[in-house]
Amino acid sequence: MSHIKLKTAIPGPKSQDLLARRAAAVSAALYQSVPIAVARAAGSLVEDVDGNILLDLVGGIGALAVGHAPAAVTEAIKAQADKYLHFCAIVGNYEPYVAVCEQLNAITPGDFPKKTLLANGGAEAVENAVKLARAYTKKSAVICFEGAYHGRSNLTMALTSKYALFKKGFGPFAPEIYRLPVPNMYRTPPGMSPQEYLEWTMWNLDNALVAHVDPGAVAAIIIEPIIGEGGFIPVPAPFLRKIRQICDQHNIVMIADEVQSGFGRSGRLFAIEHSGVVPDLMITAKSLAAGTPLSAVTGRAEILDAPHLGGVGSTYGGNPLACAAALAAIDLINRPETLAAANRIEALVRQTFEPLQAQLPVLGDVRGCGAMMALEFVKDPASKEPWPDFVLSVIQKCTARGVILLRAGLYSNCIRLLPQLQIPEDQLREGLAIIADSITATAAEMQ
Repeated sequence: MSHIKLKTAIPGPKSQDLLARRAAAVSAALYQSVPIAVARAAGSLVEDVDGNILLDLVGGIGALAVGHAPAAVTEAIKAQADKYLHFCAIVGNYEPYVAVCEQLNAITPGDFPKKTLLANGGAEAVENAVKLARAYTKKSAVICFEGAYHGRSNLTMALTSKYALFKKGFGPFAPEIYRLPVPNMYRTPPGMSPQEYLEWTMWNLDNALVAHVDPGAVAAIIIEPIIGEGGFIPVPAPFLRKIRQICDQHNIVMIADEVQSGFGRSGRLFAIEHSGVVPDLMITAKSLAAGTPLSAVTGRAEILDAPHLGGVGSTYGGNPLACAAALAAIDLINRPETLAAANRIEALVRQTFEPLQAQLPVLGDVRGCGAMMALEFVKDPASKEPWPDFVLSVIQKCTARGVILLRAGLYSNCIRLLPQLQIPEDQLREGLAIIADSITATAAEMQ
């Protein structure tokens, strides 16, 4: 039985009307990937204003690990709304804020005293993490990596890679940011074995502390355990262990940005757990609160306590409604059966696309971890020249057939898959089959 049900072409007339209103009223700089207007959504299915039922494999860009509008979350929000909507943690205390912090202190990696600071979104949490690290170490420099995405505020744009899309025309950016290569094993340089390439990137970490910045000036090293916007690239465990070693040696704060990779996406509660590495600070957002605006920095208590009194704060950070949503979402995600579901998603994605990869060299790589998977497309399997136009064509075909997708990758040549962790298998199979058909059709047209 098909779960996707299309009554009109995509976009339908009512979606087109709202698109016209958006064009007249909303900044043209705000991108819209899929030309529909949503009316309601539940689980992995979205109904648009024209009555079409589509399958969502983007999940609010990874913010919906528990799917759209799970009953436990919506009921928690309604119950909180009946009590109070806002108070501000700067003004006074309230139980939902404290309860979320207690939960995060308990479930994040690390057997040491922890504290948490809440904010609104990922970029604000990244800024807070950097401020905390600087206050604690009394140093200013920050090391980040190629392909990284950490946000769109001024400081986080400086940390973010992919200049043309996220940074062009918005400078100057915050100083004291140093960007280094991260091992993307699919793009191992010619003449190097994968092991040699990995060793070179680790050697480059040491070399950078001579060639780029002295370790005595470095407050933090920030990394996504799975590079997100850069193409869903799992960072090899030896590389993460090397960062941990350097941070320990030079009194540098290791920050794990788990905004997209956290809360079950990888098949573990946090992606960095696969490596056994324990960061000093962890940044979470997105699925933390089932898509409601909430982010957090959690880590060593002495780092969270380092700034002066009043040095951190946020009017809406830790809003009671978002905290109520987070407590319900954490309860849903932090269950063995939910985490196991992510691994089943990866297995099905690989079963679908790895045979297709063998048939179609344009599908250069199938990678990721758990329910955070990517397909990378190239013009030539030897040169690995990115093919973003191919990806755009595939996504357009999938949209027309009712599957919601989004691009990713430094070169915009990847399709990202971020389904609900407990998406019914028949729904996932239906969506993956449409993607596979669209890839095959596009290859026939463009090659």
